[in-house]
Amino acid sequence: MSNQESAEYAPEHTPRLAWAQHAPDVYKAMVRLDGAARKGLDAKLFELVKIRASQLNHCAYCLDMHTKDALAAGESIARIVQLSAWEESKHFYTEQELAAIELTEAVTVLTDGFVPDEVYERAAKHFDEVQLTQLIASIIVINSWNRFAVTTRMVPGHYTPGQHG
Repeated sequence: MSNQESAEYAPEHTPRLAWAQHAPDVYKAMVRLDGAARKGLDAKLFELVKIRASQLNHCAYCLDMHTKDALAAGESIARIVQLSAWEESKHFYTEQELAAIELTEAVTVLTDGFVPDEVYERAAKHFDEVQLTQLIASIIVINSWNRFAVTTRMVPGHYTPGQHG
């Protein structure tokens, strides 16, 4: 048996609060908002946006969920892996995806110069007004999910694709 095989993993942390159980109406409203936000958006693009925001917010629970959902939607492992370094890996993505990823970063990290006009205008060139509104809504929703999961320390690793929807 190799050293790796005999190594014990660190124990899972305990969540702080089962927020969805304590506020089921809020949880249900978030699920409805998430469903409404995704309308008309490509499934792979939707998951890339969720993964990138979750990387920026250090949300392990959402990273687990959305990488699994992205793979289930047919996304490649290479594109998921490269997403954290998308600026150095632009050739992995379409111009539309790059515009969405860049907008995701700007909306997620508002204190870094707000949402610059050039970032917004680049996204507006690749999405019509309805799609752009849906994209912005999707970015806002995943940031909300991230904040619930990070604050309550939800435990990653147990999600199965399609489990919540």
